[in-house]
Amino acid sequence: MTERQAENRSENETEADLETQTGTQPETQPENVPEPTLLKASAFTNAPKVAVSRHTLTKAERRELDRRRRAGEARERRLARAAARGPLGRWWTRRQSGPDRVTPAMMLVALGVVYGDIGTSPLYTAQTFLAGQGGLANTDRAAVLGLLSLVFWSITLITTVKYVLVAMRIDNNGEGGIFALYSLIRRHGAWLAAPAMLGGAAFLADSVLTPAVSISSAVEGLRTLPPLEPLLAADPQVTLMVTVAIIVLLFAVQSRGTERIGRVFGATVLVWFTFLAVVGAANLSRDWSVLAALDPAYGIRFLCSDHNRAGIAIMGTVFLSTTGAEALYSDMGHVGRGNIHATWPFIKVALVLCYFGQGAWMLRHHDDPALVGVRGLNPFFRMMAPDVRYAAVALSVAAGVIASQALITGAFTMVSEATRLDWMPHLQVRYPASTRGQLYIPVVNGVLCASTLIVLALFRDSERMSAAYGLALTVTMITTTVLLAVHLWHAGRRAGAVVFCVVFLTIQLMFFVASMAKFLHGGWFTMLLTAAILFVMYTWHVGTRIEHAQRRHMARADFLPALERLHADGSIPYFADNIVYLSPDADMTRLGTDMFFSIFADHPKRARAWWAVSVHTTDEPFTREYAVERFGTDHLFRVDIRLGFKVSQSIPAYLHQIMHDLGASGELPAQRSVYPKIDADPHIGTIRYVLIHKDLMPESKVSPGGELALRTKYAIRRLAGSPVQWFGLAAFNPLVEVQPLFIATRRPPRLRRVDPVD
Repeated sequence: MTERQAENRSENETEADLETQTGTQPETQPENVPEPTLLKASAFTNAPKVAVSRHTLTKAERRELDRRRRAGEARERRLARAAARGPLGRWWTRRQSGPDRVTPAMMLVALGVVYGDIGTSPLYTAQTFLAGQGGLANTDRAAVLGLLSLVFWSITLITTVKYVLVAMRIDNNGEGGIFALYSLIRRHGAWLAAPAMLGGAAFLADSVLTPAVSISSAVEGLRTLPPLEPLLAADPQVTLMVTVAIIVLLFAVQSRGTERIGRVFGATVLVWFTFLAVVGAANLSRDWSVLAALDPAYGIRFLCSDHNRAGIAIMGTVFLSTTGAEALYSDMGHVGRGNIHATWPFIKVALVLCYFGQGAWMLRHHDDPALVGVRGLNPFFRMMAPDVRYAAVALSVAAGVIASQALITGAFTMVSEATRLDWMPHLQVRYPASTRGQLYIPVVNGVLCASTLIVLALFRDSERMSAAYGLALTVTMITTTVLLAVHLWHAGRRAGAVVFCVVFLTIQLMFFVASMAKFLHGGWFTMLLTAAILFVMYTWHVGTRIEHAQRRHMARADFLPALERLHADGSIPYFADNIVYLSPDADMTRLGTDMFFSIFADHPKRARAWWAVSVHTTDEPFTREYAVERFGTDHLFRVDIRLGFKVSQSIPAYLHQIMHDLGASGELPAQRSVYPKIDADPHIGTIRYVLIHKDLMPESKVSPGGELALRTKYAIRRLAGSPVQWFGLAAFNPLVEVQPLFIATRRPPRLRRVDPVD
């Protein structure tokens, strides 16, 4: 028998099993069995067969697990061969068995996902420096060496030391970013939530601005190409439309996952940084004397010198060379710490060569009369031959797109971490790749896309947008420094924590003060956006805390007598055969008061069986498990369903399977639906799904701040999307109930009775 025939036979057998389960084939009915279903819905419609297969994995999942098994076996063989080669081999084996594991494929993904933002900084850092100094003619050797020294040591201290060497050693189950860091140290003080929220809000605000700035500035580079110059000069809106098209396309492909995007972008980034290194080294080879800028004294002297026309604002220019450092930490969960460690040396060398190459060009052309008065002089493009600039513009556009990708993936991670902290609503999360770190959040993707387009419509060109760029990110860096210092302090490295905090706070506060010069020129928008995101997180956090404070549970002795009596009370008609309450509450031993009072509110909801169901996502991709607590009854079931992050939330189908399992074991009394049902399962009675939302009563005794937080939370919940879709219940018309928060209420004064008015 061929493999294809075997598959067809297996599929036919599975279909036969399903038909038997759903009653689509005639059955022999003994006299003591209730009459069969009067009409089978599947005979007239393509009704969904909610009964699931006997298999625990789909064919695609089995192939994926088999592929991962073979890859793991191959890796184990390589590690075994490496371990037999001595101490170095054993060190490599330990490294490849832990979180520092390095693979060529993921190194390429890391290039494409992580380094886009920092890779575009050579495009505008030197250009901004020249504008601040009044042009190329006003930049002598001391100024050029001072800039290069400040840039080199900023990249070394901020990016290499702070983020690559220190921050990336501190992860929360492989996840990086300010929220993951806060999760590790939150037990050390409630005040730590303030810097974490502020830093996360600033990062998300910068995630909106980065795609607009990086892509528009790269696209505007088309204006420097002679063939396109007349067209773009006649209609400046063309570049804006091209930018809009690129941004919409970028957000549209996010659903395919950062792993696939990273592989496409990875090769481009490899070419881009190689290009930066080559053109930088070519110019550096003409004046090796600029390497003297490796001495930090040049940077300190120039910063304090009277020749520095920009003053402290020069640090705002230098800060541009470090943008993207926070994205390295945030994207660690997407690509793995080891792959960032392995690729960063190449990235840093390429950046340094490019910056120093631009510095060598500026020194050689310091007195060039042809460049005097050139507006917007950009050393990056000028240091290349005219024919090379075409490739530079094409690669810079690609680099701008990749820079945006780095911030978008970082935003997905940030929101996912904020959700776990109950600082943002629980949104639908998809995992397009085979690792949980590769995630996609449709709502966040849509909000980021819309916000970025609003920024383009508001500012319209990169020069105005760049005024706001980077200001919010300095706030994120400062708050990350505070949290890292707290972690080091409580980890027993108190001297190191003090040194770390003093050194990096000093540098980053200088960045912040310098960047505040941008506030009135566009920075206000970024800070306003930061404040809006911070308001959402804070109000959601406070509202959730108030709800948790009023949450109550009932012990078995409290709720069972009332439910037993209702179950046996034949004077009350059945509300449904099965009433299913869906809740995030994971307590398997007690019953929430929300469900209890929903059953008895107004007209009691009598049923043959009540179900309290919670759903949790595991760290494994294809988990399908459930646990049941019956409380010693055959009509009350507490079910906890655990699904892998790659498994769809097909809750109705899984509940039908659980009901069949419990019926087969005798734990659930037999149910048979005589009348036709759209789910085509006559062996299970009618099911009514219930979701419970909370709301304030007019008399609720809550502070004005608490009331604002709760009202805001409920408004956000309505905008963020209903959990009906997350549970996969859209087609089953679930009942959504609103219950008052059981908090203290104000008693209004008594009414005074008066005689009726004639």
